[in-house]
Amino acid sequence: MRAHRIGWSEGMAMAGMGEDTRSDRGLHARVVNALGLQIVDSRYAPGDILNLDRLADEFAVSRSVLREALRVLQSLGMVEPRQRVGTQVLARHSWDLFSPQIISWRGRGDYFAQMREMLELRLGIEPVAARLSARLMTAEQRAAVATAAAVMVDADRAHDGRRYLEADVDFHTLILQGSGNAVMGHFASTVAALLRTREQEKRFTITDYTPASAHRHNDLALALVQGDEDAAYRWAYATIEATLNEFVAESTGTAPTPS
Repeated sequence: MRAHRIGWSEGMAMAGMGEDTRSDRGLHARVVNALGLQIVDSRYAPGDILNLDRLADEFAVSRSVLREALRVLQSLGMVEPRQRVGTQVLARHSWDLFSPQIISWRGRGDYFAQMREMLELRLGIEPVAARLSARLMTAEQRAAVATAAAVMVDADRAHDGRRYLEADVDFHTLILQGSGNAVMGHFASTVAALLRTREQEKRFTITDYTPASAHRHNDLALALVQGDEDAAYRWAYATIEATLNEFVAESTGTAPTPS
Protein backbone atom coordinates (compact mmCIF):
# COMPACT_ATOMS: atom_id res chain seq x y z
CA MET A 1 0.00 0.00 0.00
CA ARG A 2 2.78 2.46 0.81
CA ALA A 3 4.48 1.60 -2.52
CA HIS A 4 1.41 2.56 -4.58
CA ARG A 5 1.01 5.84 -2.72
CA ILE A 6 4.50 7.03 -3.58
CA GLY A 7 4.34 5.72 -7.12
CA TRP A 8 6.83 2.86 -7.10
CA SER A 9 6.60 0.19 -9.75
CA GLU A 10 4.54 -2.91 -9.09
CA GLY A 11 7.72 -4.95 -8.67
CA MET A 12 9.05 -2.56 -6.04
CA ALA A 13 5.72 -2.64 -4.28
CA MET A 14 5.81 -6.41 -4.13
CA ALA A 15 9.33 -6.29 -2.68
CA GLY A 16 8.19 -3.79 -0.07
CA MET A 17 5.24 -5.98 0.83
CA GLY A 18 7.61 -8.92 1.22
CA GLU A 19 9.75 -6.92 3.63
CA ASP A 20 6.66 -5.88 5.59
CA THR A 21 5.50 -9.49 5.71
CA ARG A 22 8.86 -10.67 7.06
CA SER A 23 8.81 -7.85 9.60
CA ASP A 24 5.29 -8.76 10.69
CA ARG A 25 6.31 -12.41 11.06
CA GLY A 26 9.16 -11.38 13.34
CA LEU A 27 6.89 -9.19 15.44
CA HIS A 28 4.26 -11.93 15.49
CA ALA A 29 6.76 -14.53 16.72
CA ARG A 30 8.01 -12.15 19.41
CA VAL A 31 4.48 -11.52 20.70
CA VAL A 32 3.58 -15.21 20.64
CA ASN A 33 6.68 -16.08 22.65
CA ALA A 34 6.34 -13.26 25.19
CA LEU A 35 2.61 -13.65 25.76
CA GLY A 36 2.83 -17.44 25.89
CA LEU A 37 5.52 -17.19 28.57
CA GLN A 38 3.40 -14.72 30.56
CA ILE A 39 0.46 -17.14 30.54
CA VAL A 40 2.68 -20.08 31.55
CA ASP A 41 4.21 -17.97 34.33
CA SER A 42 0.70 -17.17 35.66
CA ARG A 43 0.91 -13.46 34.96
CA TYR A 44 -2.57 -14.09 33.58
CA ALA A 45 -4.85 -16.41 35.53
CA PRO A 46 -7.42 -18.73 33.93
CA GLY A 47 -10.51 -16.70 33.15
CA ASP A 48 -8.67 -13.39 32.74
CA ILE A 49 -9.76 -11.30 29.76
CA LEU A 50 -6.86 -9.90 27.75
CA ASN A 51 -6.93 -6.17 27.13
CA LEU A 52 -5.93 -5.98 23.47
CA ASP A 53 -5.33 -2.23 23.46
CA ARG A 54 -2.96 -2.51 26.42
CA LEU A 55 -1.17 -5.50 24.87
CA ALA A 56 -0.74 -3.70 21.55
CA ASP A 57 0.87 -0.83 23.43
CA GLU A 58 2.98 -3.13 25.60
CA PHE A 59 4.45 -4.98 22.61
CA ALA A 60 4.40 -1.94 20.30
CA VAL A 61 2.61 -3.85 17.53
CA SER A 62 -0.48 -3.33 15.43
CA ARG A 63 -3.79 -4.94 16.32
CA SER A 64 -3.47 -7.16 13.24
CA VAL A 65 -0.12 -8.57 14.45
CA LEU A 66 -1.58 -9.07 17.92
CA ARG A 67 -4.62 -10.89 16.52
CA GLU A 68 -2.38 -13.24 14.54
CA ALA A 69 -0.38 -14.00 17.70
CA LEU A 70 -3.57 -14.69 19.63
CA ARG A 71 -4.70 -17.10 16.92
CA VAL A 72 -1.51 -19.11 17.48
CA LEU A 73 -2.12 -19.18 21.23
CA GLN A 74 -5.71 -20.20 20.57
CA SER A 75 -4.49 -23.13 18.44
CA LEU A 76 -2.38 -24.20 21.45
CA GLY A 77 -5.46 -24.12 23.70
CA MET A 78 -4.14 -21.23 25.82
CA VAL A 79 -6.73 -18.58 24.98
CA GLU A 80 -10.20 -18.52 23.51
CA PRO A 81 -12.23 -15.64 22.04
CA ARG A 82 -15.61 -15.24 23.71
CA GLN A 83 -18.37 -13.34 21.97
CA ARG A 84 -19.19 -10.03 23.68
CA VAL A 85 -16.55 -10.83 26.32
CA GLY A 86 -13.13 -10.80 24.67
CA THR A 87 -10.14 -13.13 24.54
CA GLN A 88 -10.06 -15.25 27.68
CA VAL A 89 -7.09 -17.11 29.17
CA LEU A 90 -7.76 -20.83 29.55
CA ALA A 91 -6.71 -23.20 32.34
CA ARG A 92 -3.72 -25.48 31.89
CA HIS A 93 -5.84 -28.58 31.28
CA SER A 94 -6.93 -26.98 27.99
CA TRP A 95 -3.39 -26.43 26.72
CA ASP A 96 -1.69 -28.62 24.12
CA LEU A 97 0.87 -29.90 26.60
CA PHE A 98 2.56 -32.02 23.91
CA SER A 99 3.37 -28.94 21.84
CA PRO A 100 7.15 -28.34 21.65
CA GLN A 101 6.44 -24.62 22.04
CA ILE A 102 4.52 -25.06 25.31
CA ILE A 103 7.12 -27.56 26.52
CA SER A 104 9.82 -24.94 25.93
CA TRP A 105 7.83 -22.25 27.80
CA ARG A 106 7.09 -24.53 30.73
CA GLY A 107 10.75 -25.51 30.85
CA ARG A 108 11.60 -21.94 31.83
CA GLY A 109 9.31 -21.70 34.83
CA ASP A 110 7.58 -25.02 35.49
CA TYR A 111 10.63 -27.18 34.90
CA PHE A 112 10.45 -29.88 37.57
CA ALA A 113 6.67 -30.31 37.40
CA GLN A 114 6.79 -30.75 33.64
CA MET A 115 9.72 -33.16 33.85
CA ARG A 116 7.88 -35.32 36.37
CA GLU A 117 4.67 -35.37 34.32
CA MET A 118 6.42 -36.15 31.05
CA LEU A 119 8.76 -38.76 32.50
CA GLU A 120 5.78 -40.56 34.04
CA LEU A 121 4.17 -40.54 30.59
CA ARG A 122 7.35 -41.70 28.91
CA LEU A 123 7.48 -44.68 31.28
CA GLY A 124 4.29 -45.92 29.65
CA ILE A 125 5.40 -45.28 26.06
CA GLU A 126 9.13 -45.66 25.51
CA PRO A 127 9.64 -49.17 26.93
CA VAL A 128 6.94 -50.39 24.53
CA ALA A 129 8.59 -48.44 21.71
CA ALA A 130 11.93 -50.06 22.63
CA ARG A 131 10.38 -53.52 22.51
CA LEU A 132 8.94 -52.79 19.06
CA SER A 133 12.20 -51.25 17.87
CA ALA A 134 14.17 -54.32 18.95
CA ARG A 135 11.91 -56.28 16.61
CA LEU A 136 11.54 -53.84 13.72
CA MET A 137 14.58 -51.55 13.46
CA THR A 138 16.62 -51.70 10.29
CA ALA A 139 20.33 -52.49 10.44
CA GLU A 140 21.05 -48.81 9.79
CA GLN A 141 18.81 -47.72 12.67
CA ARG A 142 20.43 -50.21 15.05
CA ALA A 143 23.87 -48.93 14.10
CA ALA A 144 22.72 -45.33 14.57
CA VAL A 145 21.28 -45.95 18.04
CA ALA A 146 24.49 -47.74 19.09
CA THR A 147 26.51 -44.77 17.84
CA ALA A 148 24.32 -42.31 19.75
CA ALA A 149 24.78 -44.30 22.97
CA ALA A 150 28.54 -44.47 22.48
CA VAL A 151 28.65 -40.70 21.95
CA MET A 152 26.75 -40.19 25.21
CA VAL A 153 29.30 -42.25 27.13
CA ASP A 154 32.18 -40.38 25.50
CA ALA A 155 30.57 -36.96 26.02
CA ASP A 156 30.00 -37.73 29.69
CA ARG A 157 33.68 -38.56 30.15
CA ALA A 158 34.60 -35.30 28.39
CA HIS A 159 32.00 -33.32 30.39
CA ASP A 160 30.60 -32.08 27.09
CA GLY A 161 27.00 -31.31 27.95
CA ARG A 162 26.05 -30.01 24.50
CA ARG A 163 27.30 -33.12 22.71
CA TYR A 164 25.67 -35.35 25.31
CA LEU A 165 22.31 -33.64 24.88
CA GLU A 166 22.33 -33.87 21.09
CA ALA A 167 23.19 -37.57 21.24
CA ASP A 168 20.44 -38.12 23.83
CA VAL A 169 17.89 -36.45 21.52
CA ASP A 170 19.07 -38.62 18.61
CA PHE A 171 18.94 -41.77 20.76
CA HIS A 172 15.33 -41.39 21.89
CA THR A 173 14.17 -40.14 18.50
CA LEU A 174 15.61 -43.25 16.85
CA ILE A 175 13.81 -45.56 19.28
CA LEU A 176 10.43 -43.86 18.95
CA GLN A 177 10.65 -43.63 15.18
CA GLY A 178 12.11 -47.13 14.86
CA SER A 179 9.07 -48.63 16.60
CA GLY A 180 7.08 -48.69 13.36
CA ASN A 181 4.24 -46.96 15.22
CA ALA A 182 3.34 -43.60 13.65
CA VAL A 183 1.93 -42.17 16.90
CA MET A 184 5.08 -43.10 18.83
CA GLY A 185 7.17 -41.64 16.03
CA HIS A 186 5.24 -38.37 16.28
CA PHE A 187 5.89 -38.32 20.04
CA ALA A 188 9.61 -38.02 19.26
CA SER A 189 9.30 -34.26 18.68
CA THR A 190 7.71 -33.88 22.11
CA VAL A 191 10.51 -35.84 23.79
CA ALA A 192 13.15 -33.87 21.90
CA ALA A 193 11.62 -30.58 23.05
CA LEU A 194 11.50 -31.86 26.63
CA LEU A 195 15.15 -32.95 26.58
CA ARG A 196 16.18 -29.56 25.22
CA THR A 197 14.64 -27.78 28.21
CA ARG A 198 17.69 -29.03 30.12
CA GLU A 199 19.64 -26.30 28.33
CA GLN A 200 17.80 -23.85 30.60
CA GLU A 201 18.62 -25.77 33.78
CA LYS A 202 21.43 -24.27 35.88
CA ARG A 203 23.37 -27.53 36.05
CA PHE A 204 22.72 -28.23 32.33
CA THR A 205 23.22 -31.93 31.48
CA ILE A 206 26.33 -33.49 33.03
CA THR A 207 25.72 -34.42 36.68
CA ASP A 208 26.80 -37.04 39.20
CA TYR A 209 24.05 -39.24 37.76
CA THR A 210 25.15 -38.96 34.14
CA PRO A 211 27.73 -41.81 34.02
CA ALA A 212 25.20 -44.39 35.17
CA SER A 213 22.57 -42.98 32.83
CA ALA A 214 24.95 -43.06 29.87
CA HIS A 215 25.75 -46.70 30.54
CA ARG A 216 22.05 -47.58 30.85
CA HIS A 217 21.54 -46.02 27.43
CA ASN A 218 24.45 -48.12 26.17
CA ASP A 219 22.90 -51.32 27.58
CA LEU A 220 19.59 -50.41 25.95
CA ALA A 221 21.37 -49.85 22.63
CA LEU A 222 23.01 -53.28 22.94
CA ALA A 223 19.61 -54.90 23.46
CA LEU A 224 18.28 -53.12 20.39
CA VAL A 225 21.25 -54.16 18.27
CA GLN A 226 20.80 -57.77 19.40
CA GLY A 227 17.05 -57.67 18.82
CA ASP A 228 16.37 -58.67 22.44
CA GLU A 229 12.83 -57.35 22.98
CA ASP A 230 12.55 -58.17 26.69
CA ALA A 231 15.92 -56.64 27.54
CA ALA A 232 15.10 -53.54 25.47
CA TYR A 233 11.89 -53.08 27.42
CA ARG A 234 13.65 -53.54 30.78
CA TRP A 235 16.52 -51.15 29.99
CA ALA A 236 14.20 -48.50 28.55
CA TYR A 237 12.07 -48.65 31.69
CA ALA A 238 15.10 -48.57 33.99
CA THR A 239 16.61 -45.62 32.12
CA ILE A 240 13.52 -43.45 32.34
CA GLU A 241 12.60 -44.56 35.87
CA ALA A 242 16.05 -43.59 37.18
CA THR A 243 15.74 -40.16 35.59
CA LEU A 244 12.25 -39.73 37.03
CA ASN A 245 13.49 -40.61 40.52
CA GLU A 246 16.31 -38.10 40.14
CA PHE A 247 13.99 -35.25 39.19
CA VAL A 248 11.41 -36.07 41.86
CA ALA A 249 14.14 -36.12 44.50
CA GLU A 250 15.58 -32.83 43.30
CA SER A 251 12.18 -31.14 43.23
CA THR A 252 11.58 -32.13 46.85
CA GLY A 253 15.12 -31.34 48.00
CA THR A 254 16.13 -34.94 48.74
CA ALA A 255 19.12 -36.14 46.76
CA PRO A 256 18.91 -39.69 45.36
CA THR A 257 21.92 -41.95 45.49
CA PRO A 258 23.61 -42.21 42.08
CA SER A 259 23.52 -45.77 40.76
